Amino acid sequence: MQLFKRTFFFLFCFFTISILIINGCGGKGSPTPPPTPNPCTGRTITVSATVVNTTTGLSVGSITASAAGSTNFTYNINGGAFQSSGSFTGLGVGTYTIIAKDGDGCTGSNSFTVNDPCTIKNITISGTVVNTGIGQTTGSITATAAGSVGFTYQINGGAFQGSGTFTGLAIGSYTITAKDADGCLKSQTFNVVDICSAKTITINATLVSAGPTTGSTNGSINATASGSTGFTYQLNSGTFQGTGLFTNLAAGTYNVTAKDLDNCLKTQSFQVLLDNCLGKTLTISPATTGHDKCSGTGTGSITITAGGSTAFMYNLNGGTFQSSNIFNNLVNNTYNISARDVDGCIKTGTATVVQSAAGPTFTAVKSIMLASCAISGCHVGGSPAGGLNFTIDCTIVSSWDRIKARAVDGNPSFMPPSPNPQLSAGDKQKILDWITAGRRFID
Repeated sequence: MQLFKRTFFFLFCFFTISILIINGCGGKGSPTPPPTPNPCTGRTITVSATVVNTTTGLSVGSITASAAGSTNFTYNINGGAFQSSGSFTGLGVGTYTIIAKDGDGCTGSNSFTVNDPCTIKNITISGTVVNTGIGQTTGSITATAAGSVGFTYQINGGAFQGSGTFTGLAIGSYTITAKDADGCLKSQTFNVVDICSAKTITINATLVSAGPTTGSTNGSINATASGSTGFTYQLNSGTFQGTGLFTNLAAGTYNVTAKDLDNCLKTQSFQVLLDNCLGKTLTISPATTGHDKCSGTGTGSITITAGGSTAFMYNLNGGTFQSSNIFNNLVNNTYNISARDVDGCIKTGTATVVQSAAGPTFTAVKSIMLASCAISGCHVGGSPAGGLNFTIDCTIVSSWDRIKARAVDGNPSFMPPSPNPQLSAGDKQKILDWITAGRRFID
């Protein structure tokens, strides 16, 4: 027990003395040394770089960095390992952080962006297209790119070439790609179309009917195409020929095809009719009676006589055909006449209805009126007696009853006026003869 107490006392004193010595207890000792200074304090490291851009999809960009503000620099990019060179290659499009570290471990950093130069270019492609015909390979595309330099051209993924002209093309869609000196690409689609789609070809024809019986082959088609050049012609599925004239045709429907120099085709249907009238010699002749000019309605007539066939119907001035060949109540004029036979064959002509001459009894009465009544102060001039001017034929006709009442039946002093000689019995009889004949201008 005594041994344990002595040992514990000894150890306590030992540690106590040790602590006092360390803390300077019991003596003066040495002062605490100052901290080590930071070599980066007050030091500014800057990083600059030269950037070489890349092309979209490729990793050919680079950053060459250099640092200032200290010495013995090493460099890293985007947190990678430090290297003695500030050059970093094989870079794609993106933003990169370069850290420069000097010999004392002091650092500076800066960010740099590798761009795609193609994004700031406005490359365009224009082209001239030469179309082709169906089944041909005579089309071409001549493409021209702008917006950069050093262009080469490719069609539909083929090899690039120095020229933008591509020939020997058939109808179809083609993609032209232009690549400049930086590898920047621009594509444009062009269509080589059927050259015929831009043309408007038409066919007209002069037709000659066949006949007069079924099976007659004396019809013809003479076709002419327009809207292009170098036409040849085909009838139905026959051989093409240089002319559009096709003869010896029976009645029927035919397809005429016109083909131009580019093999563009246009087909038109034409019908050769059966004409039952071919070979017939129809005749038509009119007989006319004149028109009485003083009649309130037409008094002329046309009688049509037709020959060369049977069962004729007749027509005047395009009106309805009728079975009668007589047309009445016509004024003086020229009329179109037609006769149509049993087969529908038509013969046309003209007929003229003239104004009828004055009749003999009217002529005698007019002479009496001019001699005895159409005299000064009576039925003549601008203000004739009773408003009746007997120098006018139709006034005499319309006044027949007044003339009879005054000159034949009435007081002799009425007509002619005194002191002129009165009408003779013979003149009065002439008036009565005219009235009995119908009292018309033509009587």
